[in-house]
Amino acid sequence: MRLLFLGAGATGGYFGGRLTKAGADVTFLVRPKRRDQLLRDGIKIESPVGNLTTPVRAITREEISAPFDAVILSAKAYDLDEAIETIRPAVGKDTLVLPLLNGMKHLETLDAAFGTPRVLGGMCQISVTLTEDGTIQHFGPFAALTLGPRVAEQKSGSARLYDVLAKGCDARLSDDVIASMWGKWFFIAGLASSTCLMRASVGEINRTGQGREFMTGIVSECVAIATANGYSPEQAMLDFTHTLMCDPSSKISASMLRDIERGGRIEAEQIVGDIIRRGRAQGVATPLLETAFIHLQAYENRFT
Repeated sequence: MRLLFLGAGATGGYFGGRLTKAGADVTFLVRPKRRDQLLRDGIKIESPVGNLTTPVRAITREEISAPFDAVILSAKAYDLDEAIETIRPAVGKDTLVLPLLNGMKHLETLDAAFGTPRVLGGMCQISVTLTEDGTIQHFGPFAALTLGPRVAEQKSGSARLYDVLAKGCDARLSDDVIASMWGKWFFIAGLASSTCLMRASVGEINRTGQGREFMTGIVSECVAIATANGYSPEQAMLDFTHTLMCDPSSKISASMLRDIERGGRIEAEQIVGDIIRRGRAQGVATPLLETAFIHLQAYENRFT
């Protein structure tokens, strides 16, 4: 399969680089400056599971000459409209679009742009960043990519794409990919809401007088929303979440907090606002999440 990765940032660059090294037919769709950098230096990955430098194929939008078999989309939610227009020439009648965005709201937008049969469900679990010199730093050891069909007609295409992805990275084919996406969403909504509201790591929050109670409360709201929408988290994920979110020694914070600390844009609506609305529609009370969302919106208002 001919794979097109939109962008060669931290997430797309990591998975695309690993797949390229494994022999997959990968092309990166990037802006001219990044294209020139990639063609000169290749993809560079620094990772506890193994460093990698490999030549890659990179093009700009104007150089798309034919549809690809699959387009992997790891853009931020606030860039989604631009991303859709960028990849449009690469999406043909049989092209699969695999979004790796957080939350669920992007699915409606992509369905409207390309049609539901083309848009798979997907998500990834990875902690990475892109340095100023274009190197991808992976804070492993986790780097997993999950995909799956949202409708029956996507089953064979999903299986084909999985076979290709699994040769170069930790890929997982889910029979219920929406449940898998909810399993990540409830967790990152709680992590982002808590650490951004308090401007602190998980451990720093838990070492306050009422920190553990606050963290437990915000997790409970996220779990209640997922459950009310028909996607109760599995026990293993619940245990992991409660252990991590109540750890007084943890240095973990959400990537959204890092974005705030550097004055960058954030995905407040995609990750927090949308889950609140889905909870409200099911009659779930979310006072802690709503407080965090007000905080995130106030931050965003600085840029309007």
